[in-house]
Amino acid sequence: MGRAHEVRAKAMAATAAARSALFMRASKEIYMAAKSGTPDPQENLALRSAIDKWKGQNVTKDVIDRAIQKAKGGAVEAYEAGRYEGFAQGGATFVIDTLTDNVNRAFVNVRTAVTKKGGHLGTPGSVSFDYETVGLLEFKGTNRDEVEENLVMADVDVQSVEQDEDIIVVKTAREAFAAAKTALEEMGVTEFETAEITLIPNAKVTLSGEDAVKFKAFLEALDEVEDVQAVYHNAEFVD
Repeated sequence: MGRAHEVRAKAMAATAAARSALFMRASKEIYMAAKSGTPDPQENLALRSAIDKWKGQNVTKDVIDRAIQKAKGGAVEAYEAGRYEGFAQGGATFVIDTLTDNVNRAFVNVRTAVTKKGGHLGTPGSVSFDYETVGLLEFKGTNRDEVEENLVMADVDVQSVEQDEDIIVVKTAREAFAAAKTALEEMGVTEFETAEITLIPNAKVTLSGEDAVKFKAFLEALDEVEDVQAVYHNAEFVD
């Protein structure tokens, strides 16, 4: 079973196209984080967080290092963020974030992937109003109470601390993400399964049967679009 908070499929890179797209989105985000400050992850929290995020999705060290070296070398890449939202099978909703050097191409590719798999785009705000932006940190551990106490003592705005088998899941206000990550690192957490600012739906819909099959295919199609940076949704699946 997946964790109760999980809102999007992890990039599994099931196809060559999906793996290429995964590496491209990781490279863009790490490059931008490195350009936003010093390209040293020990001194640049945004870069360190980006590296942790993509390591958790099995992005190779070579891809990470190349993105940092590109930033160090003075390369200038201009990426523009975009957001699309809409509706899919069984009442499921989705929010798609893009990061691209060609806005027209990104729109066409997103629209094509969505419509081919039975979804349709809505107007801005038609779906995202029902999602909350939070900081999410997951790491191996069984000391939930100690973690919560340390975060409270560090004056971090924590929304919840949950234990899911051998994984601790910390959810914070968006503005508290960096402080929470620093506090956890000071506790001795060195590796994160997830460390990112993400969207979580206020309510979920359960999909099964044909709706579940079609929606999973919808997510896989979006995984192959290189301009897509992240996909959030409110679906959960019945085995």
